Amino acid sequence: MNAVLDRIVELADALEADAPVSEELGRLTDQIAAQVRATGVVRMLQPKDFGGFESHPTDFMRAVFEIGRHNGGAGWVAGVVGVHPHELAQGDTRMQQEIWGEDPDTWVASPYAPIGRARPVEGGYIFNGRWPFSSGTDHCQWVMIGGLITDQEGNVADREPIHFVLPRADYEIVHDSWDVMGLRSTGSKDIVVKDAFVPEHRLIRTNPVTDGSAELPAERDIPLYRLPRNVVFSGAITTATIALAQGTLDAYVAWTRKRSSRFGSASTDPFQLSALGPAAADIDASLRHVLADMDRAFDIVSSGRLLTLGERAEIRRNQVAASHRAAEAADQVFKVSGGSQIHFANPMQRMWRDCQSALHHVQNYSGPLFQAYGMDFFGGEMPAAVKV
Repeated sequence: MNAVLDRIVELADALEADAPVSEELGRLTDQIAAQVRATGVVRMLQPKDFGGFESHPTDFMRAVFEIGRHNGGAGWVAGVVGVHPHELAQGDTRMQQEIWGEDPDTWVASPYAPIGRARPVEGGYIFNGRWPFSSGTDHCQWVMIGGLITDQEGNVADREPIHFVLPRADYEIVHDSWDVMGLRSTGSKDIVVKDAFVPEHRLIRTNPVTDGSAELPAERDIPLYRLPRNVVFSGAITTATIALAQGTLDAYVAWTRKRSSRFGSASTDPFQLSALGPAAADIDASLRHVLADMDRAFDIVSSGRLLTLGERAEIRRNQVAASHRAAEAADQVFKVSGGSQIHFANPMQRMWRDCQSALHHVQNYSGPLFQAYGMDFFGGEMPAAVKV
C-alpha cells in the first residue's frame, strides 16, 4: 500500500463523519478539504519537479476509490481535481511554475466544455464565458476551462477546443448555482470569466493531449504523460462512480447487520443475501476491469508507442460499462434495503443519490460512446463529437 493510500485509510472515519455536513453545506467543508489535500492524492499525477509523485495511474485510481467509498463528494473532487495535473504537466513550464512554484499543493478546477470564446490580442487572448459544473472550485486557486478561438468579430475561427488556465483573481464563482439532488457536496458551481487576459503560454491544445503526443514538446517523456487525457480523466470519473456504488453497498451491509424485520434477522434473510452477492460481484468486477485496463494502457505506453484509436475506444467502452454496471448493482441493494433508508439521516440514500447522479456526467454517457466504439470496430469513422 502506498503512503497516500495509507493516509486515506487513516482518514476513513473523518471522511464518513464529514459526508452529511458537506452535503448540507453544498461543498466540501474547509476541514475535510484540508485533510484530503494533506493526503497528497491530488499530487499523485503531478510532475516530481513541482512537488508531485508521478504515481502509477492505478495507484491514483485506488486512492480516489478509497476516499469515495467513505465520502462521495470528497472522492469525486479528489478524482476530478487530482487528474488535472496530468494534463497541466504537458503544458508550458512557465504556467506550471505560476501554479505550483510557491505551493505544490495548489489545486486547479475545471470544466473542459468549450463554452468560452477567446479573441486574439498581442501576447494572448481576451477570454469570456460562463461554465457550469466546476467541481471543488471553492478549494481551488486556479481553473482550467474550455473555449474556442474567434476572429476579431467574435466568429469561431478554430474548432479545436482549447483549455485556458486562469488564476483565481480572473474568474468569479457563482455561489448560488449548485442546487441539485446528488453530488451536492462536490460544490460543482458555475464560474464566470469577463474580459480576462490569458497569455499564450497558459493555453493547452487538446488534440495532442487527447492522443498522448503532447509529452514530447512538453519534454516530459515518461509513460505517465504518454497516456491520453481522456483515458486518464475518464478513469477518474469511472473510479469515483464505482466508489459511490461501493459506498452504497457498504452502507447496506452495515444496516443489514443490525436490521430485523417481520421475517427475522435481515442478515439471514435469503432475499437479502441473494441481492448482496450479485451486487458485490458486479462492483468488484467493475473496479477490477478499469484497473486492469489502465495497467494495460500504461504497459503499452511504457513500451514506447501510443495507444491506437481502437485501444482508446475499447478502454472507454469498458469504463462506461463499468460505471453503469456498478450503479445498477447499487440500485439493486437499495431497492431491498427497506423503507427506513429513504430518510435523509441514513447514509445509504446519500450514496445512492450521488451514484445515480454520477451517471449524468458526460464521461459516463453510454449511448454515444458505444456507438463510436461500434463504428470504429466495423471500420467506420467515429463521430467527431465523441472524444476517446
